[in-house]
Amino acid sequence: MTTGEVSEDVATEGDTKLRGLLVVYCKGLAMGSADAVPGVSGGTIALIVGIYERLIAALTALDPAVLGSLPALHRADARSALIADLREMDVPFLLALGGGMVTAVIILARVVEVALETVPGPTFAFFFGLIGASAIVLAEREWLGDTRQIIASVIGFTIAFVIAGISGGTGVPSSLPILFAAGALAISGMLLPGISGAFILLLLGQYNTMTSTLNRFIDGVLRVVVDGVTAQLLEDTIVIGTFLSGAVVGVFTVAYAVRWALENYRRATLAFLVSLMVGSLRLPVVEVLAATDRPPADVLGVVVSAVVGAAFVLALDWSTADLDY
Repeated sequence: MTTGEVSEDVATEGDTKLRGLLVVYCKGLAMGSADAVPGVSGGTIALIVGIYERLIAALTALDPAVLGSLPALHRADARSALIADLREMDVPFLLALGGGMVTAVIILARVVEVALETVPGPTFAFFFGLIGASAIVLAEREWLGDTRQIIASVIGFTIAFVIAGISGGTGVPSSLPILFAAGALAISGMLLPGISGAFILLLLGQYNTMTSTLNRFIDGVLRVVVDGVTAQLLEDTIVIGTFLSGAVVGVFTVAYAVRWALENYRRATLAFLVSLMVGSLRLPVVEVLAATDRPPADVLGVVVSAVVGAAFVLALDWSTADLDY
């Protein structure tokens, strides 16, 4: 084989890998779009696009010990070893997927913020449809069958109903510890089929906060050249950094705990998750009632929005009925 043929083969292999990462990025866009709104889980989308097992395998393969090689990166052999370790842990896949998810969340966060400001009633009604239909879909898979499932259902419903009442009354502060915990819990929804990360944020009363903070942060970054680093940008950076720190911790703690529960107490865990979603419906109902003056036009818009949200989830479930959850 000539040198030219070797170079051509290397280039072809590189193009194939790049196309593969672009495909993964697009799948990340789909996952991020699901996680940006309460209802469908990004984990469910990962199942649909065929990358769920690879995602879980890559996340569980992450080893913080690899950071120990950073001080020796001035040596060529250390750099080669680090690159080999990162490839073995499938980090390029995670970066491409994460990039797509972040892109989708940034784009949809703007849309959702505008919708909540201009048409809050129909927007929360849409969320109601998404969450309610998602609960129905999960309930069809596994539901009440023994005492443990009934107890788990009562606990899940009660927790969600109480928290939804508190967050609906703006009783949950957006303090840094709360945002850290929200990040840790939300990442579980992004990684596991069932509930979405946005749903968890909505339940905890942090959805609007994180949406508006993210949009303000992006605007601040884009205006750094004109305005410099403002106090508001620093504050938003701290908020987002705290949330992301919680998400990182959640990947190695909460997500593992939920996976363990699903593997060992599947029916009871699903009963808990379904009831959690049902109890949380209190929040969008309260928000819809607060934003709707009840003239026929407003009521019609709310009903249509709820039906559209529910129809989307049910259509998605129907089209993916053959998937093993």
